[in-house]
Amino acid sequence: MGYIVPSAGSGATARANQAAFERWRLVPRMLRGSTERDLSCTILGTAMPAPVLVAPIGVQTLAHPDGELATARAADALGLTYTHSTQASHAIEEIEARNKWFQLYYPTDRDVCLSFLQRAKAAGYAVLVVTLDTGTIGWRPADLDRGFLPFLKGEGLANYFTDPAFQSKLAKPIAEDPGAAVMQWAQMFPHVGLHWDDLSFLRDNWDGPIVLKGILHVEDAKLAAEHGVDGIIVSNHGGRQVDGAIAALDALPPIADAVGEQLTVLFDSGVRTGADAAKALALGAKAILLGRPLLYGLALAGQPGVEHVLRCFLADLDLTLALTSHTNHRQLTRDSVTRA
Repeated sequence: MGYIVPSAGSGATARANQAAFERWRLVPRMLRGSTERDLSCTILGTAMPAPVLVAPIGVQTLAHPDGELATARAADALGLTYTHSTQASHAIEEIEARNKWFQLYYPTDRDVCLSFLQRAKAAGYAVLVVTLDTGTIGWRPADLDRGFLPFLKGEGLANYFTDPAFQSKLAKPIAEDPGAAVMQWAQMFPHVGLHWDDLSFLRDNWDGPIVLKGILHVEDAKLAAEHGVDGIIVSNHGGRQVDGAIAALDALPPIADAVGEQLTVLFDSGVRTGADAAKALALGAKAILLGRPLLYGLALAGQPGVEHVLRCFLADLDLTLALTSHTNHRQLTRDSVTRA
C-alpha cells in the first residue's frame, strides 16, 4: 500500500481535496416525503443503480493477489460500473463485468494505441476514459525514498505484455528478455507531448463515448466540448500528480456551469463518504468515481472487502438523501449546499 496511499510532493493537493469538501455544507430540507429513494441513472448510455463508478486504478495486485479481478467482480455484484486501467495487473480480456469502461493512458506508439482500442471494444468495454493528467508520473517522494516503481519490475503492464502490437516491436519474447519489454514500455508511457489534435485519432478509431479525465480548468472543459468528446471527469488524480494544485471540488462548479449542458460532467478526487458524493452531485457532477477507499477494502479482504466498502458507501449516500429529504440524487442542486 506504500505506492497507493501517498500523494505528490508535500501532499498539499490531497489535503486541499479534503478541505474543499469541508468548506461545503449540506442544507437538509424537511417534510418532503423521502420514504423511498431512487438512485438509478444512465451515464453515457450505461445504466447504473447509483451515480457511483469504480475509478480506474492501476497495479491493484499491490493490494491483493487478485487485484483488478476482485474489484471488477465486486462492482459487478452490485451492478456498478468498473473502469479498467491501462496500467492494470490483469489484461483487458480478463475482466468479466456487465458494465465496464476502459481507461486509456494514450501511448506514444499509435499501433499499440489502436490495438488497445480494438481489444477493449472487442471485449465489451462501453466507454473510453482518456486520462490526461499523467503524461508522466508526478513527483512522489514516498516512492523515491523507497526507490520503488512497480512498472520497472513489469508489474501493472499486463495490457502491454499481452498486446500483439507491443510484442511485435520486441526483438525477443517477453519471457526471454523482460527487461527489454519494460524499456519498450518506458518509451510509450510518458506522453507529455499529447495535444488536443491527438483526440481525432481516438474518435476515428472508437465508436463509443469518449471521456477526458483530469480536467480542472474551464477553458479546457470548453475545448473538450469543441473537440467532440462526450464527457469529462473533473479530477486532480487524487492529488498524486501536481503538488499544490486546485482542489477538484473547487474546480467543479464553474466547469459544470460552463459545459454541463454540452458534456456529461463526472467527478473524482477526495470522495470518501456518501455526504461527499452528495456535495459533488449538488455542485454539478452527474456521477462520482470512487478510488482509494476501494483499495483499502481490497487489501483487507479481497473481493468481499471491496463489496463491503461499496455497500457502505451506497448506504451512506442513500441515508444522506433520505435525511435531507431527497427522493433521488437528481434533486440535489446548488440550493442543497452552502459554503461553510
